[in-house]
Amino acid sequence: MSPMLSPTKSASALRTAARISAESLLVLLMAAVTLWLVGRMWSIVWPLIAALFLTTLTWPPTRFLRRHSWPPALAAASVTVLFLLLVAGVVALISVPMASQSGELADGVVDGIQWLREWAAGPPLNIDDTQINGALDTAVTRLQDSIGSMVTAVASGVGTVFNGVVTAFLALFLMFFFLKDGPRFLPWLTRQLPGRLATDIPVVAARGWDTLGAFVRSQAFVGLIDAVLIGLGLWILDVPLVLPLAVLTFVSAFVPIVGALFAGLVAVLIALVSNGPTDALIVLAIIVVVQQLEGNVFQPMLQSRGLGLHAAVILLAVTLGGSLAGIVGSLLAVPVAALIAVVWNYVRTQLTDPHEEAEPDETPVAASVTASVASPVTTELPRQDGPLAH
Repeated sequence: MSPMLSPTKSASALRTAARISAESLLVLLMAAVTLWLVGRMWSIVWPLIAALFLTTLTWPPTRFLRRHSWPPALAAASVTVLFLLLVAGVVALISVPMASQSGELADGVVDGIQWLREWAAGPPLNIDDTQINGALDTAVTRLQDSIGSMVTAVASGVGTVFNGVVTAFLALFLMFFFLKDGPRFLPWLTRQLPGRLATDIPVVAARGWDTLGAFVRSQAFVGLIDAVLIGLGLWILDVPLVLPLAVLTFVSAFVPIVGALFAGLVAVLIALVSNGPTDALIVLAIIVVVQQLEGNVFQPMLQSRGLGLHAAVILLAVTLGGSLAGIVGSLLAVPVAALIAVVWNYVRTQLTDPHEEAEPDETPVAASVTASVASPVTTELPRQDGPLAH
């Protein structure tokens, strides 16, 4: 006869499960409220996030100037002006060659359209000019019928551009103040918090800052690899505007998914109108191969080393962020996952008994797994030379 279940133990297990479920629901509710508040305040949260990203890139030269006895305001202003000049130079590097070769590109577009018409007229499609003209007339009629929705879309696009400009200006101003007054933040925060929070939160903030810097540096390095490989392929094929296209590829690497698609589309289009369909297909193949290497090899490897996250975690985070919040979610998924790991590892370290010893029968495999759980972030002290430093 099989042993009977203990009523006392069963009731205790049910009470424990109910308590854990209730606590989990409260945590999820708090997370949902926090996300709702962030969404309501997104007009200031997004410029703040962009400013933090920019500050991670511009802090090293600011730190160099401050260490050489430059006043904080002068160092921050100088680096901000140099950053604006660099951005203007990148825009000029892309736009000026394209403007100078606009006539050649326009002729190439016309030739490309003519080539497509001739190709469509031949086998296997056998589409004659009458059918093409009929399709064009139908398209014009549909455009005329939907002129109202087009005006609405244009107005919405203008509003989006305006919001983007406002966000950029706010991010630049915040970046200047972060560069100027950032090192005062953690001491001020320590004075404002009570008890143990005055120690825990500044430490977590400093480690989060280091993690954010590692993410931006790894993303920039990945963009540089893309720009070099794709630019080399375009140069070998003698595609015009190689340098602007390489710069565009580097800049677009900071915008996941859409940035790569946009840069690749521009490169393929220019190759099509200048070199013909064969070179355009080769350029497309180069871009696909490089993007696959970036998404599946370079980016997970570099970010997993710099952020202390496994490559699979990074891939899952990007997928989840994109499905929840689109482009912005894909952009913020990896740093958010890394910051969550920083908080979790710190909490886990604080809750671990330092005098706890391993069991005598612990296997080497179990020991290696235990050692691998702790991220390097948990053992490093916060850096003392960043904007978030004591």
